[in-house]
Amino acid sequence: MNNSQQAQKATMKPYKVNGKWYYPTNVALGETYDGIASWYGPKFHGKKTSNGETYSMYAHTAAHKTLPMNTIVRVTSKENGKSTIVRINDRGPFVAGRIIDLSNSAAKDIEMVGKGTARVRIEVIGFNGAISDSMPLNQETLARSEYKVAHTQQSMQLSQFLVQIGAFRKKEGAISYQKTHAKQYDYQVVIKEYMLQGSVIYRVMLSGFKSEAEARDFVASQKITGAFITTD
Repeated sequence: MNNSQQAQKATMKPYKVNGKWYYPTNVALGETYDGIASWYGPKFHGKKTSNGETYSMYAHTAAHKTLPMNTIVRVTSKENGKSTIVRINDRGPFVAGRIIDLSNSAAKDIEMVGKGTARVRIEVIGFNGAISDSMPLNQETLARSEYKVAHTQQSMQLSQFLVQIGAFRKKEGAISYQKTHAKQYDYQVVIKEYMLQGSVIYRVMLSGFKSEAEARDFVASQKITGAFITTD
């Protein structure tokens, strides 16, 4: 399992596939998601996953577009009630309507290999490659899992989303703008220094958005000219 700080940081960044941006974001124990699961096997066996591991179709792993790497999830088929526990170690599936790509072994657990896809519910039950000891899972379920039970954090956040509300060549202008808007919003107003065309530019940003969706909703509702979303 690749759980180094370098590997985690590398997979925390937003990424683009087929013209669409995906933003890894925050997630908490017990959160659930419904959708279509697919699986991948022999064609990808032995190839590198997004976090640098070697994919094994025999291990209980999965690909997800935005969940933190090494998040542990329980995947339950809504068609037959069978479940499996997997660790996220790859990105995907990049097919509309699908939310998780299971390894061959995990797909066999919920009897979806022959069909190819299944309607499932995903539940977050752990982080950093371990099942959280705070999750109410029965002993039979835990015994079938290849992952240990340990104390984990209650949530994990990958990306801090920021919205730019102003940009200045002079720091004094940025500071003045920051002070003017400090109490106008329910978010922290910060100044970030960047280089643009060889010169320093001071961007005034709102910090504290927990997801891309929250930031986009804010931009749409406030109608701030020139506002755009970035990550810290």
